[in-house]
Amino acid sequence: MSSPEHSGVHKIVDFPPLEVVRPSGVEARAERRETSPPVPVATALSGDGRPRTPPAPGLADRPAPTDLASPELLLNRELTYLNFCARVLHEAEDARTPLLERMKFVAIVASNIDEFFQKRIGGLKQQVGAGIHASSPDGRTPLQQIADSITAVHALEARKAKILEHLVGELRGAGVVMLAYRDLDAAQQALVRDYYVKNIFPLVTPQAMDPAHPFPFVSNLSLNLMVTLHYPQDPEPLLARVKVPVGAGIPRFLRVGATNTFVGLEDVMAANLDLLFPGMEIEQCSLFRVTRNAVVEHDEEEAEDLLDMIEVELRERKFAPVVRLQVDKTMAPYLRGRLASELGLDEQNDVFEAIGMLSQRDLMEIAALDIPELHDPPHAAAPPVDLLQTDRNIFHIIRDAKSVLVHHPYESFPLSVERFLKEAGADKKVRAIKMTLYRTSRDSQVIRHLIKAAQSGKQVAVVLELKARFDEEANIRWAQRMERAGIHVTYGVVGLKTHCKVLLVVRQDYDGLRRYAHMSTGNYHAGTARLYGDLGLFTCDDGIGRDLTELFNYLTTGYKPRRKYVKILPAPKIMKAALIEKIEREVAHQEAGGRGLIQWKMNALEDVDIVRALYRASQKGVQIDLIVRDSCRLRPGLPGISERVRVVSIVGRFLEHARVYYFHNGGKAEYYLGSADAMQRNLERRVEVLVPIDDPRLQTELRVFLDTQLGDQRGAWEMQSDGSYVLRDGGPNAKHSQQQMIERTERRLREATRLRRRKVRGIARRKLR
Repeated sequence: MSSPEHSGVHKIVDFPPLEVVRPSGVEARAERRETSPPVPVATALSGDGRPRTPPAPGLADRPAPTDLASPELLLNRELTYLNFCARVLHEAEDARTPLLERMKFVAIVASNIDEFFQKRIGGLKQQVGAGIHASSPDGRTPLQQIADSITAVHALEARKAKILEHLVGELRGAGVVMLAYRDLDAAQQALVRDYYVKNIFPLVTPQAMDPAHPFPFVSNLSLNLMVTLHYPQDPEPLLARVKVPVGAGIPRFLRVGATNTFVGLEDVMAANLDLLFPGMEIEQCSLFRVTRNAVVEHDEEEAEDLLDMIEVELRERKFAPVVRLQVDKTMAPYLRGRLASELGLDEQNDVFEAIGMLSQRDLMEIAALDIPELHDPPHAAAPPVDLLQTDRNIFHIIRDAKSVLVHHPYESFPLSVERFLKEAGADKKVRAIKMTLYRTSRDSQVIRHLIKAAQSGKQVAVVLELKARFDEEANIRWAQRMERAGIHVTYGVVGLKTHCKVLLVVRQDYDGLRRYAHMSTGNYHAGTARLYGDLGLFTCDDGIGRDLTELFNYLTTGYKPRRKYVKILPAPKIMKAALIEKIEREVAHQEAGGRGLIQWKMNALEDVDIVRALYRASQKGVQIDLIVRDSCRLRPGLPGISERVRVVSIVGRFLEHARVYYFHNGGKAEYYLGSADAMQRNLERRVEVLVPIDDPRLQTELRVFLDTQLGDQRGAWEMQSDGSYVLRDGGPNAKHSQQQMIERTERRLREATRLRRRKVRGIARRKLR
């Protein structure tokens, strides 16, 4: 799930069902396999009445092949991601979820679909344009993947429209009313028009489209009015485009007075075009929206300056080819054709007609309304149980404990990671701070602490990944700000993204220099730390510290001597081979009469070599439990292939984002955590790190976490061998694994606080004697 941003929207005329009509010609023009039926991706009911997502195309009721090299054993990455969106969408129709939280999930799915077109459809269209016809590992050509994906998107959109229509009705009953401008009474219309004139109208710029005015640039994901009009005495039609100025403080939905009644900005603009075109006759006003390709990358090895190259890529992305045009049902066919022509699109395949609301990602504004009874119970991250001693130096706490595990969003990011950096900057014994940054928040305290540390004379080095997609512009600004403060900023290794989340502090302790490290499964981002489920390790383990010193020397130079790593598993050189070796070791334990057991939690399982290694292990009797949030190529439960494999997807209030790799190892358990998914890009084209968790106390915490998720009977979907998912139903009293973790964290905090108070009272009594 991604965080929707402002863009634009459609009329809210009582929200009729969003009827998305598939562009004619898609299936006829695409090269489709005969075994690929339509791909509906929307929840239905299983035989026992539980919600179920549809199977992968062409796999239902077909025997599984026995050859592990067969493409039919691999699911398609794009379609499994859209299946994940269907599971997220179910949260929007689940009556157990509060109303505004359900609206949030509608907005999230809409945002995910937008991003899917920008990244995945955009990339596939580039392949088609380049004449690439090679099949994906599951046997689909780029054209087939586009066609199947678009069919799946249509099913998602249709399902989403029905859910939204129902939600709007339920919200009306709860006092949140969404109306069309024409349905307001005269006093309300006057109030809204006056607000529009004073606060928004000066920002609106109409653009004519005629021989003297070329077709205007249309920005990505913006909402636009297409207005046809004429002079009173001249019937010749004229055209104008008006951008709806959502964003930069302008809301998508305008509140009517002090009530919880809202009307769409585009509807207000369309109803008050006399302000923009006084004295003109308005014939028609329709809405349209474009989605541009986000896959615009240059060859780093050819760049003289990486920063300049990324800035060029950003400019090119702004003007990148359009991959989707969405239009209002009311738009005249000739206008639709003209838009497609001006934007360089195939009208049959690239133009999507929608009834109802465009840019549903903007519904996040409604979802954010401050009405507590329509939201989940409030959740505030607890102080980290192992870092409660705020009166002590955090480095002393870590040194005494050896290692500390923190779990977000259940435990506080500011009271752990930000505290670590803040104290590092103020501590006179700290000599150097080294850190990787992939994404961070706009008001990042992390970077402010780094700047203060540099200004106090400490050596500060940051490896900043400029090519974190959709965050490039923000990262460029942060890079420039940090460099001005004297921080040594580098951009990683040419040709590889730096995706690992690592922080190293070198401190002059009483017995010499000591390295203190933090490694995380998630970004150093305070905002997402409140919404994403992530794990972070603080440690002063000497072996890990030495390994991270080697890693940073590699990241800041790009030089590739034979670096020796004692504990961590870095990618791209070591991690993939190590994971496959550990899978094979579980097979050896199983064949020797022991117990082979693998349990992994990750966002995606896509790497073909890893999938086939897991298949081989299952065939040998190894039990494999996989908690995979979204894309998963592996098919569990296939006779003779994957009977020993179970795949679970957890969807809920927080975005599952942690990556944990567990191997039973003949009773000598191994746990690793890091930011790497089992995807080819992570294992072969990114700098990643898996760090071992050796402390038995922390291993116990990870065991509880994995067991809680694997046993979830409220938010867990079990993957079937045909690629479909069935939602577990533990009954009305079943608790989501995330709620269980909230409650467990609260219990641990109460117990730790109680024991600490008892200890303090005991010390005080002894002093009195």
